[in-house]
Amino acid sequence: MIRVLLVEDHPVVRAGLDDLLSGTDDIEVCGIAEDGAAAVERVAEIGPDVVLMDISMPAMDGIEATRRITAADPEARVVILTSFSDQKGILEAIDAGAIGYLLKDAAPEELFQGVRAAAAGESPLAASAARALLQARQAGDGPEELTDREREVLVLVGAGLPNKLIARRLEISEKTVKTHLTSVYRRIGVDSRTEAALWARQRGLAEER
Repeated sequence: MIRVLLVEDHPVVRAGLDDLLSGTDDIEVCGIAEDGAAAVERVAEIGPDVVLMDISMPAMDGIEATRRITAADPEARVVILTSFSDQKGILEAIDAGAIGYLLKDAAPEELFQGVRAAAAGESPLAASAARALLQARQAGDGPEELTDREREVLVLVGAGLPNKLIARRLEISEKTVKTHLTSVYRRIGVDSRTEAALWARQRGLAEER
């Protein structure tokens, strides 16, 4: 069962999402937060598998909450669920550490698949979000050549593996994996794990698990 923390400030929307997600066989809403500050506290308390995070909320918005959650736990899987599809908001969310970005006008099945993908370590992105990321990154300089080890790490990131499993697969430490990732980000011109995974998949580098 995939345990989801639902972060949404509008009661009607929150209730609707709760009912929708709870109607599946493999997803349960294990907690609810009405703003970003409460979300940070709830994540620490219950350790959900996936956090569905709204952006526009009182007290603390979803971007800042995502930044604090992923700073405390880099493996946290935060998926933005919002009505906004502007490039600036998408880039800010991904740069803050969100693993995915979905829109509230998505079909229910798209939402379910997004939650399942995030739980599996993948990066669910609405089509508009994927286009925004690619356009933003293609505007920069071309990527530098990767070392063999950096390419190995990138392939596994593209496949959705967390650092712990990448370290085990390559027989290196998690610290070394993080060091390689930092270099990969710089070389391919991205700022986050989600963008690196998308970059790898667009170029056929993601390994099938």
